[in-house]
Amino acid sequence: MGISREGRHKRRETGGRREKYRKKRKFELGRPPAMTKIGEKRVHEVRCRGGNLKFRALRLDAGNFSWGTEVCTRKVRVLDVTYNASNNELVRTKTLVKGAIVLVDAHPFKSWYEAHYGTKIGIKKGAPAAAADDTKKSASVQKKIAKRNVGRSLEASIDHQMASGRLLAKITSRPGQSGRCDGVILEGPELAFYQKMMARK
Repeated sequence: MGISREGRHKRRETGGRREKYRKKRKFELGRPPAMTKIGEKRVHEVRCRGGNLKFRALRLDAGNFSWGTEVCTRKVRVLDVTYNASNNELVRTKTLVKGAIVLVDAHPFKSWYEAHYGTKIGIKKGAPAAAADDTKKSASVQKKIAKRNVGRSLEASIDHQMASGRLLAKITSRPGQSGRCDGVILEGPELAFYQKMMARK
C-alpha cells in the first residue's frame, strides 16, 4: 500500500462509511518523511509532478542563519537540536525540521559584531579582560565606528550565549523539501519564550 494524501478512506463527520468509488491515483501520492539528521551534507533529488524537483536533505551540518536586529546573515554550523514544539521524539533523534529550535555556532556572528562595532562581547565573568585591539585605525574608520556605537545595545541573553559560543536559532526552511537548513537567531520575547519552555522540560 502506497502512502496517499486523499481522505476518502475516512468516515464521514456523522460517522457513516464512505463509498469506495475509485482506487488511489498517482496525483494523490505521498512520500516518506526525510527525517533530516545532523551530519555531512547528503541531499537526494526527487522528481515530482510536472518534472519539478524537490531536494530531500538526508543529512545537513550547516545553514544560513540571520540575526534580525543586526541585519547580519552568516553560514554557520548546526550543533544540536534542543526543542521541538510538535514532538519530543524529534529532539531525541536530533531531526531537523521547520520550526525546530537548534544550537548554532556563534563565532561567525561574534567576530562580525566585534569588527563592526570595534568592541569585545561575550566575555565570561571572572575571565581576564581581553587586551585592547592595538591595530591602528584611520580617523575615518574610528569616526565610522563611533557613529555605529551611538544607541548600540546588545541583549543580555545574546551576550551570555556569545560567551558560551552557541546561539539558539529557529529553522525556517523545510530541509526535506528545499534541501537547506536556514533560519533566524532567536532574540527578544521569542527567545525568552523558548528558554522558558526548555527549562520546563
